[in-house]
Amino acid sequence: MIYSKKETVLKTIIIKQLTSELNDDYLDFFDNRAFTDENPNGPCYCTSANQDEENIKQMVSEFKENGVKETLRKYAVEMLNKNKINGYLAYDGELAIGWCNAADIESYAGFVPEFARTNTCGKTISIVCFEIAPEYRGIGIASAFIDRVCRDAKSKGFVAVEGYAKLSNKRNDFDYQGPLRLYQKAGFVEVSRNNDQIVMRKVLS
Repeated sequence: MIYSKKETVLKTIIIKQLTSELNDDYLDFFDNRAFTDENPNGPCYCTSANQDEENIKQMVSEFKENGVKETLRKYAVEMLNKNKINGYLAYDGELAIGWCNAADIESYAGFVPEFARTNTCGKTISIVCFEIAPEYRGIGIASAFIDRVCRDAKSKGFVAVEGYAKLSNKRNDFDYQGPLRLYQKAGFVEVSRNNDQIVMRKVLS
């Protein structure tokens, strides 16, 4: 069997759950490899998902004085030190090249759509964003993240894993929540929708 270069690279990728020992790797990824393709979602250090509305407003109020990226990084450091950011890093060797924010749905103060909160089926892990270094996209890293999230969720007694996809089957590298086809491929099914956003769920047997 002949493998493409991308398939060969994927075989070297390792997914690790974020711990305090990996905080520097997290910052290094967002400092140097995330959003390097003029992605309109950047700059970002994935802080908003785990903050309430009041904290987000305070953070935004500092953008003009301190700079957007600098402010986001400062808040990320504070949150990492308090274990308030949850998810997984993807590594190629010792280099962090991707991130997936995933945790108990209850940890996302206002980030998970309200219509999704009213239709849960028990203890649920929510996947709320992905960011993968541009040169590593399209080789299955997002799928590897989902697989790891589901395995960990099951081992911890969660009933389901959810993602919140936009209503489009077109490839969209700027869709930080992941496209619909990504969840369909992983065995998730639609359970509800509101306008163009769909709750995709996988019940863990």
